[in-house]
Amino acid sequence: MNITDLKEILDIEQVGQGLHQLISDLYPICRSITGNGFRETLGQIQPLIPLTLHEVPTGTQVFDWTVPREWNIRDAYVRNSQGDRVIDFQKSNLHVVNYSVPVHKKLSLEELKPNLFTLPDRPDWVPYRTSYYKDSWGFCLTHRQLLELPDDEYEVCIDTTLEPGSLTYGECYLPGEESDEVLISCHACHPSLANDNLAGIAIATHLAKHLGQVARRYSYRFIFIPATIGSITWLSRNEEHVDRIKHGLVLSCLGDPGKSTYKKSRRGDAEIDRAVLHVLQHSGQDYEAIDFFPYGYDERQYCSPGFNLPVGCLMRTPNSKYPEYHTSADNLEFVQPVYLQDSFAKCLDILSVLEHNKTYVNQNPKCEPQLGKRGLYRSVGGAAGSGIDEMAMLWTLNLSDGKHSLLEIADRSGSEFSAIKKRLMP
Repeated sequence: MNITDLKEILDIEQVGQGLHQLISDLYPICRSITGNGFRETLGQIQPLIPLTLHEVPTGTQVFDWTVPREWNIRDAYVRNSQGDRVIDFQKSNLHVVNYSVPVHKKLSLEELKPNLFTLPDRPDWVPYRTSYYKDSWGFCLTHRQLLELPDDEYEVCIDTTLEPGSLTYGECYLPGEESDEVLISCHACHPSLANDNLAGIAIATHLAKHLGQVARRYSYRFIFIPATIGSITWLSRNEEHVDRIKHGLVLSCLGDPGKSTYKKSRRGDAEIDRAVLHVLQHSGQDYEAIDFFPYGYDERQYCSPGFNLPVGCLMRTPNSKYPEYHTSADNLEFVQPVYLQDSFAKCLDILSVLEHNKTYVNQNPKCEPQLGKRGLYRSVGGAAGSGIDEMAMLWTLNLSDGKHSLLEIADRSGSEFSAIKKRLMP
């Protein structure tokens, strides 16, 4: 059984429910680029896939960056003079600016306000804010909450530690017939944000789970990393082996109702770019393809000029292009099983194209072979038009010259990849 068979035997609707359940299980955890929340997240994934955890000590030099101090949080709140928690980390981990330094003091409202962050244009949503590389602290709340805060003396407590520790990342390696690799990468560092980034985590996990049950041509490497510093750290530790990566995908924002979006690799015409676009073109759905630009997710590290790996980014609505992005509205209601299962199915189709895309040589290349005597052509000639299978067969025979891959034949003929593959591998 191979990857193509998976889509036929899996109940994709049930997979969508499983994806949403995993997101729901991981949603309450307060994650960051380091710390126990990240480890707890990977710990919940480990029973599903063979995931190895790696720890990289604080202070480790990774190219131009340094692995930061480890951050952990126990509690945080702003309490009024009556003893009520008016901002409470226990109700939402988005209420604390991620990576806030420890604080315990009393402040007036005016003194507190510079450290309060809201969204005036979305008064009922809590923003997500971080302070990874500058010692700072703060709270996030709805703008409506802020407007309702009276002048008072407030007790401010952020019970965190920021000290030498390590950066954690997870890696799942599935060996195949070949040592050449397909890299699947997702950032696993955001707290309670369902689309960015839990949807990518869930889909990567389920892909690894199901791919582990079938025969594979390529080897597959799934990495669960903190954004930016994680991919930089991984590349720094694996620089000698990245030449094995022949195709790669960064997965993010895959559970929202928007159309599928693909950000091409820096190369722009890598096989992964053509495979993704082929699948999206034949999906029967609207989609968008955008050229590479050096901002976004970890594709910008894999595609940096010193590596220039063939890695693109698959999303639905891109980051920052939907109102719920990096807010409390990116919740369990925003992502839905139907969109998750659609993204998962497209990932399977993409990987199936990569697995089966080979170059063949027609052993009877001089003129068109007589297909009728082989039972491969219509018994009655002269009818207008040709069936799609016959055209796929003719295109395959004509372009199987050792120079055109099956994907190139499919694109040139306008046929779906599976129709071309079927001519050679029924």
